[in-house]
Amino acid sequence: MNAPIPSPVARALKSVADLEAARLIAPEAAPSLGSIGEHYAIAVTPAVAALIDPADANDPIARQFIPDPAELIRLPEERDDPIGDAAHSPVPGIVHRYPDRVLLKAVHVCPVYCRFCFRREMVGPQGLGTLAPSEMDAAFEYIAGHPEIWEVILTGGDPLVLSPRRLRAITERLAAIDHVKVVRFHTRVPVVEPARLDAALIEALKASGKAVYLALHANHPREFTDDARQACARLVDAGIVMVSQSVLLRGVNDDVETLALLMRNFVENRIKPYYLHHPDLAPGTSHFRLTIEEGQALVAALRGRISGLCQPAYILDIPGGHGKAVISASTIANEGGGCFTVTDFRGNAHNYPPRSE
Repeated sequence: MNAPIPSPVARALKSVADLEAARLIAPEAAPSLGSIGEHYAIAVTPAVAALIDPADANDPIARQFIPDPAELIRLPEERDDPIGDAAHSPVPGIVHRYPDRVLLKAVHVCPVYCRFCFRREMVGPQGLGTLAPSEMDAAFEYIAGHPEIWEVILTGGDPLVLSPRRLRAITERLAAIDHVKVVRFHTRVPVVEPARLDAALIEALKASGKAVYLALHANHPREFTDDARQACARLVDAGIVMVSQSVLLRGVNDDVETLALLMRNFVENRIKPYYLHHPDLAPGTSHFRLTIEEGQALVAALRGRISGLCQPAYILDIPGGHGKAVISASTIANEGGGCFTVTDFRGNAHNYPPRSE
């Protein structure tokens, strides 16, 4: 017997009971998910709920947003702060890991909560919340007092949950700091709540005299609905440069066809593929993680299959706060004497420089 088709969702679903009422989880599954909802935030927007096929037990959209009992399994190597934000946080809301840029985490709330989130211990109603006015002042004082800061990256949480008025207040304060040249927003809003991207919010993202970038987080090509595409077009047409970030996730995008289509969707929507993240060691997320060797093989398979415009950098955040490393498999090996072996996208090895006949 086929599962019932869920009714259209009119509001965000924020509990296991909400998900059950919307028929996105079966009644018999609800008891096993209750303790997950007590510890980790849940939110599914109407736009996301409409994409989920409840008849498909392996639906890649549901896997990203619907709680799973596997989240209760915590491995010894998993960490509450897997990429070490706290080690580089001189004042609340600021992470200064690299010399020329900082994260500004003004808010720790999201429109949706990804089940693989590396900040899942910090976001949501039980997380760190929104910075108080005094904390915001201290964050801006820190940025203004460090002339080496060239770029400010607004993340969290999702900064686009803020109202246009509050976003405008942030961009105006950044516009007044001369040494800040680039403002970047990291968000899922264009794909999970595209109607939010109206003229007022887009205008609020602009910082006078600064280059403004927006990094869109999407993991599956089905996230590019007509509404999402239109939201991205509004951003790009307004002069905001878009780049992508995705996470390589088992059961979501861990095959070359899905990855290739996802990257093509980015490029077709004028979004430059940027980062493909190896999943971080967040608690209760082991069911999403591939091995690094599996990830390297998938990324290698993209070479030659899709345009160079579509190639992301395969990235690992080194646990403990040591920054990012590119972990794509090497295609060149030093054979000594100024000679190298280079592997093409078909897996064939070639000499460089070519040996004389």
